[in-house]
Amino acid sequence: MSFKVAIVGRPNVGKSTLFNRLVGQKLALVDDTPGVTRDRRPGDARLFDLRFTIIDTAGLEEAAADTLPGRMRAQTEAAIDEADLSLFLVDAKAGLTPADNTLADLLRRRGKPVVLVANKAEARGSDGGFYDAFALGLGEPCPISAEHGQGMNDLREAIIEAIGPDRAFGKDDPAEEARTDVMLTREEAENPEEAAPYDDTKPMRVAIVGRPNAGKSTLINTLLGEERMLTGPEAGITRDSISVEWEWKGRPIKLFDTAGMRRKARVQEKLEKLSVADALRAIRFAECVVIVFDATIPFEKQDLQIVDLVIREGRAAVLAFNKWDLIEDRQAVLADLREKTDRLLPQARGIRAVPISGERGTGVDRLMQAISDTDRVWNRRISTARLNRWLEAQTVSHPPPAVSGRRLRMKYMTQVKARPPGFMISCTRPDAVPESYIRYLINGLRNDFDMPGVPIRIHFRAGDNPFEHKRKKKR
Repeated sequence: MSFKVAIVGRPNVGKSTLFNRLVGQKLALVDDTPGVTRDRRPGDARLFDLRFTIIDTAGLEEAAADTLPGRMRAQTEAAIDEADLSLFLVDAKAGLTPADNTLADLLRRRGKPVVLVANKAEARGSDGGFYDAFALGLGEPCPISAEHGQGMNDLREAIIEAIGPDRAFGKDDPAEEARTDVMLTREEAENPEEAAPYDDTKPMRVAIVGRPNAGKSTLINTLLGEERMLTGPEAGITRDSISVEWEWKGRPIKLFDTAGMRRKARVQEKLEKLSVADALRAIRFAECVVIVFDATIPFEKQDLQIVDLVIREGRAAVLAFNKWDLIEDRQAVLADLREKTDRLLPQARGIRAVPISGERGTGVDRLMQAISDTDRVWNRRISTARLNRWLEAQTVSHPPPAVSGRRLRMKYMTQVKARPPGFMISCTRPDAVPESYIRYLINGLRNDFDMPGVPIRIHFRAGDNPFEHKRKKKR
């Protein structure tokens, strides 16, 4: 992207609505409640022929530095310092407020280009607020409607004039995105004995999830080495799922910070429902998911439900027992956590679990190594010949059960996909294979091919009957 633009303004003037309009997706949460946005969220914006990075920010409020609004203000000021240009949104329908004047003074002190934008200009009675905006001393306001998409061409012209044509149309050579498809290539299909090697340099998407106040944002700040995410003692600070770029041992990683997920019965407010839905989208988009547990109160019912959700979505999962610095008898607690992990999470047998302290940074290197190892298993492919030799040995040592007096026959096995590993077995009467035998095969795959902690899918299908055409002729 050629330049960065920060959207700033007081609460509820339509910053997130304009952000969604420019990125072309509903990425930021939008609600009538003031102060929905708290962290700063970047996105790739497109405004006709302009391409740039847009940053959504929290509404600016006057507050003490140690309060939640004060920490939100610090995030907004960091976005202004990071950006090359600021879009200063005012509400043309409601008119100017003292907060608008305070923000105008702040932007003038920064000395960076500013485009004054009068949002909600489509509303009746907005002319008074539009002309009042001239009093801010930031030039002529640009009237737009972020919700309806009006005035976007005028906004484009204002941005070009403020930042200059050379900077506005600067060209970059972005690297081609890494290939993320999971199907076999033609060469791999023709040579089933040769599995594709694991590429430990390709980008990886990692989502951090867990209950509220488990320390997810603090962990991300520690990994990044900066106060990128808004943190504090209050539960439920994070609302949007924010993605940030990072690099670990030369490998590009995109981290997703998500809102804390409470039990469904306790989620009543519309805004929290939107936050949880955003977190679920982050899980589906990620490749590896780190479930953060509070080590002082681990294995709550909601913790187990989150792990089960991640496994059912087919993601590679890693457990992080956070706040390990608060544990006194660590050896005893660690042994207890291992026992409970094996007993309470049988669907993810062998899942990697790492004790960490997100605040102090202890254990984060082991956590990243566990993520890399789990992703390697999640991408693993096994040749068809090895699978069929393994299937023959399994059926000899533990033959399939007889159902209704007829024994099931397992004929052929192959891996049809990775991420997560998925296998197909050709057999007689696939609908009659009992769940107990499926679990036996999955556990055998985990042990014999070293695939701990990742979801494994096995599908059964009936083999082709070579005499089927003769039966149809008789009819």
